[in-house]
Formats: sequence, structure tokens, C-alpha cells
Amino acid sequence: MSQEKSCRIVFMGTPELAAVVLRQLAAWPGGEVLAVYTQPDRPAGRGQKLRPSPVKEAALELGLPVRQPENFRDAESVAELAELAPDVLAVAAYGLILPQAVLDIPRLAPLNVHTSLLPRYRGAAPIQRAIMENWQPGAESGVSIMRMEKGLDTGPVYAQRRIALAEQTAGSLHDALAALGAEALLEVISGLCAGTAKAEAQDEAQASYAAKVFKEDGYVDWSCPLAAVHAQIRGVTPFPGARTLLHAEGLPEPLLLQIWPGQPEAFAAGEQPPCGSLRRDKAGLSISCADGWYRLGRVRPPAKKEMDALALCNGLLQKMPLGISGTASRPEA
Repeated sequence: MSQEKSCRIVFMGTPELAAVVLRQLAAWPGGEVLAVYTQPDRPAGRGQKLRPSPVKEAALELGLPVRQPENFRDAESVAELAELAPDVLAVAAYGLILPQAVLDIPRLAPLNVHTSLLPRYRGAAPIQRAIMENWQPGAESGVSIMRMEKGLDTGPVYAQRRIALAEQTAGSLHDALAALGAEALLEVISGLCAGTAKAEAQDEAQASYAAKVFKEDGYVDWSCPLAAVHAQIRGVTPFPGARTLLHAEGLPEPLLLQIWPGQPEAFAAGEQPPCGSLRRDKAGLSISCADGWYRLGRVRPPAKKEMDALALCNGLLQKMPLGISGTASRPEA
């Protein structure tokens, strides 16, 4: 068997994105996945029953051995990994900080699939932040395959794949980058095994950090331009979700409404209502931004199922008159 077809790989990952990468890696004829590391089963759902990670489920389906250490702070866990003698350590959204003792184990390299165009958006939420902060025409995101080192996403980059942000949501971009990441990872591993892969150092002057996204990041700021509002909503869809507080006639109290991406519409000539104004018409409900109307699409009131905005108008907002009345705002802290 040639060297290219005998690459020994240990995979580490936890969520669905990593499961997509694992499946592609396991199907690659150029190497062998020796073991799969993922985080321990966690309580989930109403019953708080232990639930395996998507990576564990995928590994078991593929017949691959699974290991779930809490961390690598003890020498035993590190030694157990070292005994596998991998050529490559392939990591995708593992969720644990790997000590230098682990990064030193693979013969060729410890690789990480990072869902941004490094050095931009290092850190916890590169997918969401890339969408939320890049609302100008032609904006791009992508995936990077980097050599892991002690710093946070600071290692040299072997390969990148780019994708237009366009109308992507965090959910759709996640799926696209999972596929691109798997493709790029296989290319890099193949190159490493063949001795042809080369990595380039990141430009620290261009580095930025993608802070974790919280529920508060989904509260829409209607004073922003339409494109920025649309980007914010897409960036928090499906998680943590975009929300706004409606103050409308007929409501006994303000309504905290979850909203999905809608449709930006330019103001009519001479039209400039205050930001956050509500407009009801025969097609549904819109909210004014700095430079236009944002027509709501799918919405969900508290304790209700998801519905379209027209159904909301014909139900909870049936007493709201046609035209401009009421406001939308961010909940007070």
C-alpha cells in the first residue's frame, strides 16, 4: 500500500458540522480513521436525558471507536491518544482546548477546520458574526484549514474555500461551510501525506475576533440601514433567533415577537417615518429602518406556532388599523 493510502487519522469534533466532516473523512480511501474523540454525552430536552453528540452518532454508524474524555488535563488521556500514533489530528468544532502535549502527538500536523477566512473571525461564532457584520454587496465568508498551535485560531493556514454571503442565514452557511471544510481538509491531508502541503502564516494586522452570540444579539436595531438589519436577522437564524418588541393598538401589552428573514423594501418618494414604525397593509406587516421598510415574513409570538405575518395581522393584531401605527423596539435591558 502506498504512503498516500495509509495516512493514520484521529478525528475530534462534536456538533453536526463536525459530523459532516467526519463522514467525508471516513469515506476517503487515502486514510484510516483510527478513533473519534467527542465531548461526553450531555443532558438535553425536557427530560434532561443524556444525549450523544452528532459526531458520536455518526461514528457509531460508521463503526468507528469513540472516546469521550472530559478534557486532556490528565496524563492518562494524553497517553491513550499518543498510543494511536496518528499521522494527522483532524479537529472540527470539538469544543475543548487542546494542550500542547496533544498538539505535539501527530507525526505530520494537528489540523483544524475553522469556518471563516482567517485571520478574520477567530473565536467562537465566526459563521454568525461574518453574516451580521458584512452587509455590504459582494461580502464573502469561507472556511480555513489551519495548523493548530497554542494561540486561539492563530496557526498558519494550508487552504481556504470562499463563498458569497448573499442571502445566507447562519443555518444555510453552516451547511455550506461543512461541505467545503470537508473538501478542503481532505485536500490538505492528502498534501501532507504526499509531502506537498504548505502553510502560510496569518497576517496579524488583519485579525478579528468573533465573540460568542447570545440571545441579546438577536434583538433587532431598527435604526440601522435595511441591509444591516437584514444581515443581523439572517446572522441569528436559526439560533438564537431575531426578536423585536411590538407596541400596537389592540394589544394588552407589548408583544415579544420572534422573526425570520423577511424582505427589504425601499421607501416611497418623500417617505421617511421614524425608525421602528409599524405599517400594516393587505399583505401583512412591515417595520421601518433608516432607509426603507422591512417586510416581515415568518414570525412566532410567545407560546404560539410559527406563522406568516399576515396570519399574525389577522389574529393577534386584528385590531391594528391599516396604515402606519404602533412601533417596534428592542426590549429594555
